Amino acid sequence: MYAVIKTGGKQYRVQPGDVIVVEKLDGDAGAAVNFGEVLMLGGDKGVTVGAPLIDGAAVAATLVETRKGEKIKIFKKTRRQGYRRTNGHRQMETVLRITGIEGAGEKAKWDGTVDLMTKLEINARARGLAPRVEAVEAAPAKKAPAKKAAKAEGAEA
Repeated sequence: MYAVIKTGGKQYRVQPGDVIVVEKLDGDAGAAVNFGEVLMLGGDKGVTVGAPLIDGAAVAATLVETRKGEKIKIFKKTRRQGYRRTNGHRQMETVLRITGIEGAGEKAKWDGTVDLMTKLEINARARGLAPRVEAVEAAPAKKAPAKKAAKAEGAEA
């Protein structure tokens, strides 16, 4: 099942489990976000198109992070006048994980868990600059067997 939603003046085609980057939204990492502006739904029962919105349809998402986007360079120049200006800008953006779609008598939910690891952490780990966090349970440390320790003491005496 998929949906077309509208946010930030743009339209996005989303499915449960997708990660999308949209214009900045208010909220902290891990917050739930709902989109009521659903323009179209597609699923097993066919495609439902709104006029302009579908009543009762909603898309649920989890906010992963709010970050600055790629830098955009602005360069102005007037020929033969010695006029040059360089400027830059980084737009704020929000990363979302789509967790569910509901509407037109259908429901679709994502079964995975939302990982709140930021792009900065992912990039640092890829370059080997961040410590790895293992999800393995700590096994008890192995101790020297008592028999070997007793033999060592007997050999010294």
